[in-house]
Amino acid sequence: MNPMANSLGDWGEKLAADYLMKHGWKILARNFHSRYGEIDIIACNEDFISFVEVKTRRKHAMVSPMEAITPQKQHKMIMTSETWLLQHPSDLQPRFDAIGIEVEPNDTVGKIQYLEDAFGSE
Repeated sequence: MNPMANSLGDWGEKLAADYLMKHGWKILARNFHSRYGEIDIIACNEDFISFVEVKTRRKHAMVSPMEAITPQKQHKMIMTSETWLLQHPSDLQPRFDAIGIEVEPNDTVGKIQYLEDAFGSE
């Protein structure tokens, strides 16, 4: 799929969801909204429920995908995850992960970086 067909962010989120499923994760929700913000992907495996932020950037962008996850975004994700967990109680350990996708100039995927436990709730 060409990232120009839809928005670059939507394309990246689809790639990230596919990546997670190929690695044994079940996608529970995409683009979950609360009054605090949005979580791109909520997924689970045997041990964890993961709240995943996806950032897609073109190669040589001023800020790398992972650097684009600001403390403000992290706070919004934490608050939104609490909303999810109140609506969908789980015995799984919650975790915040991040997926950074770098797009080459020819609109192909250059690199996918998956960071488990990217930030805590402190």
